[in-house]
Amino acid sequence: MENFSYLCNQSVKVLSLTMVRFYGTASGKVDDKGRVVLPAAFRDAMVRGGSENMAVVVKKNVQQCCIDLFPEEEWEKRSGKVLEGIDPELNTEDADFWTKYNDGVYTLVLDGKLGRLNIPSELLEGAGITKEVVFGGVGYKLQIWNPELRKSSLLSDEKFKETASRLSSRNK
Repeated sequence: MENFSYLCNQSVKVLSLTMVRFYGTASGKVDDKGRVVLPAAFRDAMVRGGSENMAVVVKKNVQQCCIDLFPEEEWEKRSGKVLEGIDPELNTEDADFWTKYNDGVYTLVLDGKLGRLNIPSELLEGAGITKEVVFGGVGYKLQIWNPELRKSSLLSDEKFKETASRLSSRNK
């Protein structure tokens, strides 16, 4: 029983260390080499959440014109959930989906001193990013946007209220 208690405590510790959460926005710039500096508040969130190795996964967002940035552990968790629902070894359609899902996914490590990321040019171009960026924290991931595209993509206040009302009625 003593060993079981120890293992449970260790599991709780590991789970709590990988809970990186991002909130807020920050502006940044892309240098001539395609590097962006992750704002200090977001780097600090990764350290507090247990991502000391500063490994991140970046990919084009499937539904919006931006780049998603996940702490590596969060990407593993979320892509694992997707994989649980499909069988790419025995189902051709699932295999095609899984290949496309992982297309353009890059694992990067932040430069320890400055927190720079060298984002692949295909991702920057696909998101319409040239010089200026806006980082937007959406909880489990960061989004990296062209500032004008982000501004035009956000829900209007009225649409936000409608969606909030619809979603709240689901939870009753």
